[in-house]
Amino acid sequence: MEDDEKTAMLRKTFQMFDQGKQGFIDANKISTILNTLGQNFDEIELQAIIEQTDEKGTGKVNYDQFADIVTHFLEDEDAEAMLKELKEAFRLYDKEGNGYITTGTLREILGALDDKLGPDDLDGIIAEIDTDGSGTVDFDEFMEMMTGE
Repeated sequence: MEDDEKTAMLRKTFQMFDQGKQGFIDANKISTILNTLGQNFDEIELQAIIEQTDEKGTGKVNYDQFADIVTHFLEDEDAEAMLKELKEAFRLYDKEGNGYITTGTLREILGALDDKLGPDDLDGIIAEIDTDGSGTVDFDEFMEMMTGE
């Protein structure tokens, strides 16, 4: 979801729950909102974030505070979804289920992802990823390459 789409969705959601159009919603409605959005969240973590955000303990949050709280959980879901997709992609290339793929297979994947990469570019990327020179890449190395983390 693009940032603009996310902002529009959050604003609409906030307005739905700001029935008195006062610019505030009850903080205790946020868990209902997250459920409505289909987001997984930890109730204790949510309460801690609400308390941090609602420093005066009013039990109400404005739109900016609401957006900060909800966005925290939306991003977690995105990261979790991305991890799942990367695991699935890795599993597809690790056909024997060895827990690694060969650098030759990785070369094919990278070549398919970016046809502007020449042999020297691919050698450089693979040397960076396969730091131990084993000729294989495990999931952690693959994950690091794909996410830069």
